[in-house]
Amino acid sequence: MMRRLRIAAALLAALPLLGAVDPVPADLAPADEKLVQRKFFVETADDAAMLDTALAKAKAEGKLAVIVFGGDWCHDSRALAQTLTSGTFAREFGPRFAVTFIDVGVPQAGQGRNIDLVKRFGIKKLDSTPALFVISPKGKRLNSKKDALGWRNADSRGEAAILAWFRVFKAD
Repeated sequence: MMRRLRIAAALLAALPLLGAVDPVPADLAPADEKLVQRKFFVETADDAAMLDTALAKAKAEGKLAVIVFGGDWCHDSRALAQTLTSGTFAREFGPRFAVTFIDVGVPQAGQGRNIDLVKRFGIKKLDSTPALFVISPKGKRLNSKKDALGWRNADSRGEAAILAWFRVFKAD
């Protein structure tokens, strides 16, 4: 049991380094989340290249790209990320969505980063986290600006409501 937990912890720790995060199967996730403090939003050397790669990969695979801008310090960002990397999300949405997390620091406090990447999706100013964009394989943003910025209550929405929100999207 401990060996399996260590393997799962190592896998979880390595995923954010890959940029785009594929959901972790439920049987590999540790039973106690507190044993592994997973980072979802990791600042990388070239976040713009990571975003470009994620969009290109989603397009090549015919998937909808889900781009989440947030920070591990933010409980709403973490709650959303936990749902998007859950086994439940993977089983239902894995074939249709490719999820990428991008760290934006703390823009509310004037300590933001990668704000230029958020601007690529039509957002001039990021005042809260997380922000979530669903992008079609053709590069079109499928959710409104207001909706993209409306995730600062992700933790209180709960997993069921977040999953229900994703069910409305179809690949074009």
